[in-house]
Amino acid sequence: MKKLLEIKDLTVSFSTGKEKIPAIRNISFTIDRGETLAIVGESGSGKSVTAMSILQLLPAPPAEYSSGEIFFYNDEKKVDLLAETTSVLRQIRGNRIAMIFQEPMTSLNPVLTCGTQVMESILVHKKISKSEAKNKSLQLFTQVRLPDPENIFKKYPHELSGGQKQRVMIAMAMSCSPDLLIADEPTTALDVTVQKGILELIRELQMQHGMGVMFITHDLGLVQEIADRIVVMYRGEIVEQGDTPSILNSPQHPYTKALIACRPTGRSKGFRLPVVSDFLNAEKQPHIAKEIISNVQSSVINTEILIKVENLSIRYKTSGFFRKKDQLAVDNVSFEIFKGETLGLVGESGSGKTTLGRALIGLLKPSSGKIIIGDSDSSKLSTGEWQKLREKIQIVFQDPYASLNPRLTIGSAISEPLQVHHPQIDKTTRKSKIDHLLEKVNLKAEYYYRYPHQFSGGQRQRIGIARALILNPAFIVFDESVSALDVSVQAQVLNLLNDLKKEFNFTAVFISHDLSVVHYVSDRIIVMNRGRIVETGTANQVFFHPKDEYTRKLVSAVPGNPFAQHGR
Repeated sequence: MKKLLEIKDLTVSFSTGKEKIPAIRNISFTIDRGETLAIVGESGSGKSVTAMSILQLLPAPPAEYSSGEIFFYNDEKKVDLLAETTSVLRQIRGNRIAMIFQEPMTSLNPVLTCGTQVMESILVHKKISKSEAKNKSLQLFTQVRLPDPENIFKKYPHELSGGQKQRVMIAMAMSCSPDLLIADEPTTALDVTVQKGILELIRELQMQHGMGVMFITHDLGLVQEIADRIVVMYRGEIVEQGDTPSILNSPQHPYTKALIACRPTGRSKGFRLPVVSDFLNAEKQPHIAKEIISNVQSSVINTEILIKVENLSIRYKTSGFFRKKDQLAVDNVSFEIFKGETLGLVGESGSGKTTLGRALIGLLKPSSGKIIIGDSDSSKLSTGEWQKLREKIQIVFQDPYASLNPRLTIGSAISEPLQVHHPQIDKTTRKSKIDHLLEKVNLKAEYYYRYPHQFSGGQRQRIGIARALILNPAFIVFDESVSALDVSVQAQVLNLLNDLKKEFNFTAVFISHDLSVVHYVSDRIIVMNRGRIVETGTANQVFFHPKDEYTRKLVSAVPGNPFAQHGR
């Protein structure tokens, strides 16, 4: 195959005024035409900085290219991207080299329709009329399998689902038939079925156009589905690279081994998930697989019912210019939650998982049916009765940064529930209790006075867990609490939840679109589709022997799942 991109000894630093901090150090690799190269690593490993360097999208200053070369082979010509003028780079960006960004909502212009944005990309690089550009855009929307392209063309980004927005971004990236496509975490936090569809779409478009693909991700299981070769990055350096089978079957570097082992897919229930530090510490490695988590899941479920849901339906009232209509989010569901269990709630976006979870803790009112907590119908509780009950019912939200007040230190944020429910506790006692809890969630007591923006995503999620635990609740809802985390951080949080569940003895509902995570952490699983329950059973029954066609589709879509054949 012909060489398409070549990076030689590239070092990129960021200047803080006082010092230069290297983001990537002396990295070298190539991408051939028609090849898919995966760049793998955790947040902060330098993956996105590498991608942005290729297109010269890093602001300079503070970014500085300390050393190295980036060569792009454009129509048999060798172009040094670091040495080219801005006008030449504009001809290459979006035309010969295109990029799909991680978050389509922030990458798409909210005040322009999706069709206008794709047309704009075509008109910048191609000398064609607006009507031709529109026809080309509609063809692209059809090619990326968007439903009703004419209608999608007129819609704004906020009117589309996450998967649809990502397909619009792919259509925009493919609009000029690029030689190289850079896909920066294009499926992070998407449903596994949508993720599978986007991976298949990228592969299909690659075969049609013969382009090279640089696929950036933190998930080696995902890489197994799409990549020809893998480059593993850790703290700005390449620690290992090679063809996909060699890297996945015979990893050499401890960090690569850790990324493979951290994933819950196919892990035996009852065994603690290994984390990166286990592999980087040579003394721990022989004992990794043998360590048992503190709360080995039992096949016998406690029969004492904590919460009972009877014929529950929830409707959202939506308004338009000419009419009002109801949208049925949860449709006549019934189930029980047993004391001490972890109940997994799984399904795609729009299946009703989050709506149901919020209804369980009283954040949404049922349109019909009952939620019986203990001996009480929650819909008949007074405000005062709900206030007392909320002490025992908590939630950990999907986005810990959005759910934490940026103006409050984490100590103050965790302290708020105590001040509301136990105002008699003095300030010194409160701080002592919070310091102890921070250490329980593997954070230092000295972090009490820091603000949310000073923490990583995994640390903020632990803060959210600490805030939920401060009142020692009997019931906690975890709403997509690990969906956007690196696999190694995800493993840390899942281990932490198992440890805390054993110590604090709470009952949990764990909501996720990732069936492998739900299987690992749950005793029982409920599968939802379009507001209805389609399957219920023990974690192993649902994961290994699914009965419903929809569940089988979810299982088969789990990337790198060695048990996917059970779902077929």
